[in-house]
Amino acid sequence: MRGPYPGELRIRVIHFVEAGGSRREAGEQFHVSASSAIRWVQRFHEDGVCEPMPRGGSTSLLEKHSQQILALIREQRDLTLNEIVSLLHRRRIPGSRSALSRFFARHGITFKKKPAGGRAQARRRGSRAPTLDSRARLAGHDSPRVHRRNGSHDQHGAP
Repeated sequence: MRGPYPGELRIRVIHFVEAGGSRREAGEQFHVSASSAIRWVQRFHEDGVCEPMPRGGSTSLLEKHSQQILALIREQRDLTLNEIVSLLHRRRIPGSRSALSRFFARHGITFKKKPAGGRAQARRRGSRAPTLDSRARLAGHDSPRVHRRNGSHDQHGAP
């Protein structure tokens, strides 16, 4: 999808219409749709603005309360998202876990399971079940071994 037409093109269309041309003629002259020329001139007459409208989504309601939220995190670093949401609701600040998660992502805040330092080590769940090979060693006697088949001999020993 293309971006909006540049403001300079919009200004030329508006000047063309202000000089006496029709909006449809301006659209043909500058290779834009007639509806675009109509909207640009209408917006210029209503607001005095010829720049494109800002694009993108809406801003989060949590941004108004960002200082309070960030101060809460500085005070108590070990809170979960659910705990933070309930504290915000007590303070009459609307929000949900997903909105709070996006807020923290926008502000570059991450929560580590072990903030005390060091890299997290992989935890083992105790002793594993012994493998077949280790069971044979523990038994202390010869176990049958699996050999690769020799291509020059028949598997049953026949010549």
